[in-house]
Amino acid sequence: MTDLSTPDREAATGTEVRSRPRAALPALCATQITSWGIVYYAFPVLNPQITADTGWPAGATTAAFSIALLVSAIAGIRVGRIIDHHGPRTVMTAGSVLGALSILIVAAAPNLPVFIAGWLLAGLAMASTFYQPAFAALTRWWAPDHVRALTVVTLAGGLASTVFAPLTAAIADHMSWRATYVVLALVLAAVTIPAHALALRAPWPDAATSPAHAAADAAEVGRSRPFLLLAAAFTLSGFAMYAVVVALVPLLLERGYTTSQAAWALGIGGAGQTLGRTLYAALARRTTATARATVLIALGGLTTVSIAAAPGPYVLIIAMSVVAGMVRGNLTLLQATAITDRWGTAHYGRLSGLLAAPAQTAAALAPFAGAALAVPLGGYGPLFFLLAAISMAAALITLWTALSRRTAVVR
Repeated sequence: MTDLSTPDREAATGTEVRSRPRAALPALCATQITSWGIVYYAFPVLNPQITADTGWPAGATTAAFSIALLVSAIAGIRVGRIIDHHGPRTVMTAGSVLGALSILIVAAAPNLPVFIAGWLLAGLAMASTFYQPAFAALTRWWAPDHVRALTVVTLAGGLASTVFAPLTAAIADHMSWRATYVVLALVLAAVTIPAHALALRAPWPDAATSPAHAAADAAEVGRSRPFLLLAAAFTLSGFAMYAVVVALVPLLLERGYTTSQAAWALGIGGAGQTLGRTLYAALARRTTATARATVLIALGGLTTVSIAAAPGPYVLIIAMSVVAGMVRGNLTLLQATAITDRWGTAHYGRLSGLLAAPAQTAAALAPFAGAALAVPLGGYGPLFFLLAAISMAAALITLWTALSRRTAVVR
């Protein structure tokens, strides 16, 4: 019997000090910046040039990218199981190779079907190199101090757009989009393949356990009501969060702000994410798993409704964007630690993949769904109120997980 109303911090991960590969953390910081920056953030920068050059519909190219995110969500479950049993080195190195190859296929695509095929392969690369496998590696190697390691790597990952969006734009100013992608693929291969192959060679330790978690079975946990409710909460919260990010610019344009002002408001939220992540460790020490999940998800709803309710002045919009970014930054770490807080580290890769899959699927669909809902709702202001209500519903579900957890016996 495990009660979420009591903190399980060290109990969830064990207290013994284990050998940690010194190079792993800086290597994963470098590969997260590079992988996210090239495989993810370069696309929105290059897509206008892609559609202008090829004549392919923007909806079709964006759909190819969204399909990659869906593939990543599904493949992440299997990737997590592999890492649980064999460690991260092979799967993340292979993912780096696939990532470079997929970007080269995208760059050389003579037609839309080949372009889509390249992004399907990129989805497998995302599942093998993005946050989830890195989190699984750090959670096992750094337990019980994994929150610090996760914070460091997400702080680095948060710089991906800051580094690679302007870098991609600068290269594209002098080259075609195809040549730009070739350059980026070479950078991806040069940074991530050797980093994953060389820095992740440490022995893969057995997962630390405690009496509260030693008997936990992954299949049983994955079917349990607390797990399913937690997955539902993260899915609703993720949908609302990503829809808000994509819809912020059109909301501000709808209110008469310039494109530049709207872009700055969106960009400053990224700085807020970095700031917010520096605060998560302190929050984790002072709150239970249920309390911080409920509060952070509810704060996501409150920041959304605040942006919807306040038309200005612009400085207030900027301030609210920073606060919203801080909440989003904490939500990333909340999801990264949700499994260890409740079920320990023994099956972290598999369970985190199961937990993340529906949330990542919702994130992939959020941009399209948000834009579609704005039309019948009468604009982006009403959409933000709806998204805030979805976040608050997710917060209530997290409370329900605590009630379910009190009556569930995890064997």
